[in-house]
Amino acid sequence: MAIDAQPERRAGRLPGAPLTVLADPASDVVVTDIPARLDRLHWGRFHTLVVVALGITWILDGLEVTVTGAIAGALKSSPVLHLTDEQVGLAASCYLIGAVSGAFGFGWLTDKLGRKRLFNITLGLYLTATALTAFSTHFWVFALFRALTGAGIGGEYAAINSAIQELIPARYRGHTDLVINGSFWVGAALGALGAVVLLDSHWLSAELGWRLSFGLGAALGLVILFLRRFLPESPRWLMLHGRLAEAESIMKQIEERLDVTPPTQPLPKLRLRPRELRMADVARTLFRDYPQRTAVTLVLMACQAFFYNAIFFTYALVLGRFYGIADDRMGWFLLPFAAGNFLGPLFLGRWFDSLGRRPMIALTYAMSGLLLAVTAWLFGEGVLTAQTQTLAWSVVFFFASAAASSAYLTASENFPLELRALAIALFYALGTAIGGVIGPWLFGVLIGSGQRGAIVGGYLGGAALMLVAAVVAWRWGVAAERRALEDIAAPLSLENVESEARR
Repeated sequence: MAIDAQPERRAGRLPGAPLTVLADPASDVVVTDIPARLDRLHWGRFHTLVVVALGITWILDGLEVTVTGAIAGALKSSPVLHLTDEQVGLAASCYLIGAVSGAFGFGWLTDKLGRKRLFNITLGLYLTATALTAFSTHFWVFALFRALTGAGIGGEYAAINSAIQELIPARYRGHTDLVINGSFWVGAALGALGAVVLLDSHWLSAELGWRLSFGLGAALGLVILFLRRFLPESPRWLMLHGRLAEAESIMKQIEERLDVTPPTQPLPKLRLRPRELRMADVARTLFRDYPQRTAVTLVLMACQAFFYNAIFFTYALVLGRFYGIADDRMGWFLLPFAAGNFLGPLFLGRWFDSLGRRPMIALTYAMSGLLLAVTAWLFGEGVLTAQTQTLAWSVVFFFASAAASSAYLTASENFPLELRALAIALFYALGTAIGGVIGPWLFGVLIGSGQRGAIVGGYLGGAALMLVAAVVAWRWGVAAERRALEDIAAPLSLENVESEARR
């Protein structure tokens, strides 16, 4: 879908003759049709490369989280670390604290220095930290490297989400974003299989096995670091920072790679005056211009963060303590769970572009909460086996995975381009800090108590949060499907735009 011409009409300029990028040296005003050209592209090998090279972030995160969960028993029985249930949960919280810090710091730098530069830096940090985790000698060293690993992943979220949103055409954006976020569970499956092999005492000792598990992500990341060499900087980011010649050159290369035919009619254009983003601009945008969107996005992020992190980080502890599943078999129980999580966004994602954001976000959050409440009751009654518990969780997270992915989609497309990466980082950081950091530690304590009733209470709390988020999304969410990013939220640098009431 082409860019809506509304921003052009607001600027007092109707689309005229074909124009790509022009600049008035005296006024520093830029007139460009680059956003419209990006959104009119058909899907091609270039977009597939974007998805593979950038979407790997979620696979790496899934691998990291799953490995830590799957080897929880090995970490507890390790003669060197000998972690307690509470320390396993605390290490997971350290990973999330690192992710929050990395998202905030790297998010600001991503908007300032560019998408491409930062998604290489953050991947490098991740590779180094996860490899060093294998050499941990006691709990606090282990926790430190987990925090640094999380910082790399958190920074990746900001840099990658913003780049993907700006490079994928509007009509594909929702489904693509959900599937990419859902690929977390491809990493989860890899982590589960890797843990099964590396914790098999027939092959390796448990102590060596858990250490080698952290090398899986580093090996995969090295391959992706190579692929990212072939990705360009975002033309939208270059356009907003006055680097017009580079933006036009990259845009032409993309069109040539996709063999795009010239448009039959002039494309809508934007008039921009590039300027430096200040923190005052961020505060004014979030709390004065878009307060409703800010509140909705924060609720969605915080609720899914508690729901996901509390349950998944302690998944292996529940299976081990209440169902007697051995450490070396844990990965097999994670595989169907990972499959349900990946299939949810894969099959439900297309409806976010057709039926719309609001109904689908509300539906997936509501179904997640209701199904978890039923599962909690069955767990409390003691009628589930390890197999049926895993099946129940797989069904719950078929919907929860799509819901969580839609929270990232909401954060990445509902705010102006100039602060896109920082907005993603802020909402990820605040949502994770509010809902995610305490979850693994809290559930680690509840599971350590050995009382089913206490754990059921925690599950019901997570279910209630998801139902609240469903109501908020249905009532106050934004219908962003198939709309250009500049139409959803006008750029701050858009020239001659009067202040208007925004939802």
